Amino acid sequence: MTDELNFVLQARREKLDALEAAGVQPYAYSFDRQHSAAEAQQLLGSAEEGPAVTLAGRVVAWRSHGKTTFAHLADATGKIQLYFKKDQLGDKSYALLAHYDLGDIIGVHGPLFRTRTGEVTVRVDRVEMLAKSLRPLPFGKEEEVNGQTVRHSGFADPEQRYRQRYADLAVHPEVRALFVARSRMTRAIRSFLDERDFLEVETPILQPLYGGATARPFTTLHNALDMPLYLRIADELYLKRLIVGGLDRVYEIGKDFRNEGISHKHNPEFTMLEWYCAYEDWRYMMDHTEKLVRSAANNAVVTYQGKQIDFGKPFARLAIPDAIRRHGVDGDLRDRAFLGRTLDSLNVEYEKHQGWGALQLMLFEAIAEKHLVEPTFITDFPAEVSPLSRRRDGDPDVADRFELFIDAKEIANGFSELNDPEDQAARFMEQVKMKDAGDQEAMHYDADYIRALEYGMPPCAGGGLGIDRLVMLLTDSPSIRDVILFPHMRPEG
Repeated sequence: MTDELNFVLQARREKLDALEAAGVQPYAYSFDRQHSAAEAQQLLGSAEEGPAVTLAGRVVAWRSHGKTTFAHLADATGKIQLYFKKDQLGDKSYALLAHYDLGDIIGVHGPLFRTRTGEVTVRVDRVEMLAKSLRPLPFGKEEEVNGQTVRHSGFADPEQRYRQRYADLAVHPEVRALFVARSRMTRAIRSFLDERDFLEVETPILQPLYGGATARPFTTLHNALDMPLYLRIADELYLKRLIVGGLDRVYEIGKDFRNEGISHKHNPEFTMLEWYCAYEDWRYMMDHTEKLVRSAANNAVVTYQGKQIDFGKPFARLAIPDAIRRHGVDGDLRDRAFLGRTLDSLNVEYEKHQGWGALQLMLFEAIAEKHLVEPTFITDFPAEVSPLSRRRDGDPDVADRFELFIDAKEIANGFSELNDPEDQAARFMEQVKMKDAGDQEAMHYDADYIRALEYGMPPCAGGGLGIDRLVMLLTDSPSIRDVILFPHMRPEG
């Protein structure tokens, strides 16, 4: 296979040399493209003959028959057939076509017409090489099966497709369509928030302290200041500083980074939406999250990996203890000893320093989370595992917090924000103790954030939503890598 590829690469370089020897510049400076493939199709309409068009794109099919050649040109809008005739182009220009290959990017000009089989075609009278392809793209093959066009991919290895996303996009129109859909979904989310007077802002990615979530950070060094910095794991603490400053409704869509394992639903670099609203609480944010997700999904019933998910109907709401009891656990779910025995029976490991709240959450994750297929808000999180959430009035061991699960994936997290600086300082100290006990994901004590709270933060609700996971659901993509243009990969070899 390597010898065959080397032969093809050598042959393409010889064609490059031949074009240059003939006075052709194989990498053009620019090209005055005036039409797309889709626009050209529309221009002809139902007529047999049409106006001249000027197109540019990649050659995806090539059939030469002596004095005539047929090809297909593809661009972002689709593809269109090209017809080259020696008499039309002239001997010299037509002879140069022998040095063209699949994957070359070319520009063409000529009138439209319809072939006897009804296909919209450009009768090319001028052609220009715009970028010679020196490496063959892994184009697939198409065939007609029961009147339907079936395409067999020439690039099926997922790892190679992720690693060479440029080639994946070039040969798979459906992959391009997926990322167009992702962009449109993100734009719809922005519009939803903008229409409700939320202000889009930007906060630091490089931070002197990381916080806002429980995760391991990536670390780096600022040479000039000779100080360590962290890639942010969340946007939360800076966005809430803006609430203190009087920006009552803020949001940010940006990259977060967590130094954790890679799986079908985890990538170390991912896109998050976080948004905060002064003078509201967690119930408002839960309602708001439901409306936002439903709007992004356009109220649709989506098929995800063979399962029907209805975004149009009201989302279910279920407390963690109730979710656990649904699966046969009968006992005091605030009794650490009982929770420990139950986790032992499930072979779930836990640490001595963890209280009943952490163990209760572990039990939920072990037996209940995997059953949450339809959109479901999980509520009544223990305060122990919610270090930035406000405690519930009347039950301080529980936080006013929710998480949204769809297809057993956490999609969103939200709560009434803790605005009591003394309570927040105490919880930071608990996190420090956990970190000292060996919990590498626990938070630091953020003295500047406490200072901000001491100036006074109004009652506030906040939420975070994983953009990548929502795109997975709405595009029926089984892996988070499918919806990230350049996912992280191990080095080749």
